[in-house]
Amino acid sequence: MTWETVIGLEVHVQQGTRTKMFCGCVASFGDPPNTNVCPTCLGLPGALPVPNAEAIRLAVRGALALGATIHHESVFARKNYFYPDLPKGYQISQFDRPLSTGGEVWFESLERGRIACSITRLHVEEDAGKSLHDRYPGHTAVDLNRAGTPLAEIVSGPDLRSPAEARAYLVALKQILVYAGVSDCSMEKGTLRVDANLSVRRAGETKLGTKTEIKNMNSFANVERALTAERERQVALLESGGRVEQVSLLFNAATGSVRPSRSKEDSHDYRYFPDPDLPHLVLDEAFIEEQRRALPELPDARRARFEAAYGLSAYHAQELTGERAVADYFEATVKAGAEAKAVVGWVLGDAMAGYNADGTFAVSPAQLAELIAAIADGTVSNQAAKQVFAALGTAPPNTSARVQAASLGLVQVQDTGALEGWVDEVLAAHPGEVARYKGGEAKLIGFFVGQVMKKSGGKADPKGVTPILQRKLKG
Repeated sequence: MTWETVIGLEVHVQQGTRTKMFCGCVASFGDPPNTNVCPTCLGLPGALPVPNAEAIRLAVRGALALGATIHHESVFARKNYFYPDLPKGYQISQFDRPLSTGGEVWFESLERGRIACSITRLHVEEDAGKSLHDRYPGHTAVDLNRAGTPLAEIVSGPDLRSPAEARAYLVALKQILVYAGVSDCSMEKGTLRVDANLSVRRAGETKLGTKTEIKNMNSFANVERALTAERERQVALLESGGRVEQVSLLFNAATGSVRPSRSKEDSHDYRYFPDPDLPHLVLDEAFIEEQRRALPELPDARRARFEAAYGLSAYHAQELTGERAVADYFEATVKAGAEAKAVVGWVLGDAMAGYNADGTFAVSPAQLAELIAAIADGTVSNQAAKQVFAALGTAPPNTSARVQAASLGLVQVQDTGALEGWVDEVLAAHPGEVARYKGGEAKLIGFFVGQVMKKSGGKADPKGVTPILQRKLKG
């Protein structure tokens, strides 16, 4: 029997603000437990929340980047539940009147090509604290530093049809939010967290099956793994005559399995009602348009422009625009005078290796452009250029690529007399190969060039070596 998978994702993104959603506590990561707290985020009697204007601005910007409709008036609500890391006994969120609705995320599906996943809503809320189950044996510790940090919750439609599509959607969503400056979207720091809803139904059916929700996933790869495991569990259960229960599940990355956590709540279980301490959030059109104008060029638009303006392949444009910093570095190097297709190789090769290591580009766009020009005019060889690039990474800022090449003794020798001397030495050392070349093995010219480069310590200009070799081998 063929089964269809239906997946929807709820993504919680911590906006990149300095302080929390409703108080002035610092919203930083990694500080000692329970040090960034105050009466408001501790839920002490009499403490009143005040919305963080920067968090609202970033949420609006994120919603606009997704193509959502911003509502001029939205309502903060209390989501009531009891848990040790929620000191107030409720979470300030939004329910029936969210900040925005609609929107979509386009991405490449291996199964269905380029598709869009709809966005149901983006609303703002505060985070809960964090329960730590491995700090003290037999006990649970609570860290409230995270309580009250600002979140944008982005809820997708049930449009995804495989775990691989869910992962591709998340990659595309993260790119958009990082480009827009909403968040760094780091799952390691907890600034992006995913809850995944999955159900299965027989192929051709339109009614949705009973869904389960999976939590506790710390990477996009584990989201895909967890959804795969849950899909297999549900299919096996239904094919054996069982029924799927609506529950929340936790994913164990070590075993690749899911296990029930608690029964899945519906909205009525939270007893939502408007927060009496907060007025309606009212945004005027001028503010919304200001945020729209502040949006940068987003990944899809930049990808298309790179293909059209620089003649790049779809693959290279995709790779370069995956991260805004990488795309900016590429474009700055081109604007510094380098040929675009030559820049692609360096950015996705040597430069990317350093960026992946520490998140920075040690060689400036101007230095890389100068190095590429030095290759083009024969000052340095491609092989020597790699050594120059590595040295520039640790050299003082603004060191000239040509000066660096000269200091390393890597400037190519173009003097005809010197080149002829190396050629004569190589031909004298390889009489057998000379005879074979003269006998018709023209491909040996590459061998001779290589030997000259070796003899010269990589300093000989291969463009000058080849004609000298051809002339001397004719004699």
